[in-house]
Amino acid sequence: MTRPSPAPESARLAAALRELKERTGLSFVALEARTAYSKSSWDRYLNGRTLPPRQAVQALCRLAGEPEGRCLALWEIAEAASSGRAAEATRAPAEPEPEPELVPSLEKGTVTDVPVPSGARTHAVTLLAILCVVLVGALAAALFLWPPGDGSSRSSVSPSAVAPLCEGAACEGKSPMAMHCGARPDTLATYRTATGASLELRHSRMCGTSWARMWDTRIGDRLEMRADGPARSVRIADATDAKEYIYTYMTETRPGTTVRACFRPVAGGTEECFSGRVAKR
Repeated sequence: MTRPSPAPESARLAAALRELKERTGLSFVALEARTAYSKSSWDRYLNGRTLPPRQAVQALCRLAGEPEGRCLALWEIAEAASSGRAAEATRAPAEPEPEPELVPSLEKGTVTDVPVPSGARTHAVTLLAILCVVLVGALAAALFLWPPGDGSSRSSVSPSAVAPLCEGAACEGKSPMAMHCGARPDTLATYRTATGASLELRHSRMCGTSWARMWDTRIGDRLEMRADGPARSVRIADATDAKEYIYTYMTETRPGTTVRACFRPVAGGTEECFSGRVAKR
């Protein structure tokens, strides 16, 4: 049975949360240990199958050192769409016109009754609700699509959340997520194996390094990546690894370098290799 795709609003939120998880370098087990939510819950949240609680979004932002504004705006839109509030706000109510309400009015020292059309109040409330939904959507879209720039116009972002902790040879053999090299990397190449595993070669311009990652794997699968330096490899150790993105350590790569990765499936399957090239500046 094919699992239904998440709504666009939930998919955007899930993509932002996956990016934060990659930045933390934490596994689902580690997220369970550091938050109030189980590893299976995090798996559903990050794949868009379940809308996370607001507090879960805030917890992941704190772990990643990310200001909450962008993700909470996306959460507000996803929550409104899933609960139907957005659709209700944009649908004009079809109600019978009630009797006019009489309010007192002072005229030449006397009190008279002036009718106020209640239909005008109803339409005003409806228009206000529509305006709120549109403004929240526009704000979230702007925050989600805002270009990274050089950081000078985004003073609210903590420098430690985006600044790499190493560069070039200093990153050799280190985790791309722990060193903050995994923020907005380039994808050099993608590959789908005969066993259904997905592979990617990634490159960080900020750090001058490359690495490989795999997911949809099986216990025992191995991925090895090599450029000009030593080979870096990683193996799927358990069922938790098989459900997550698993990375090799980094190797230094300069513009024009060819990066090659080979996948070795469990139980002696056929080795599959692919390669990508770091763009020349």
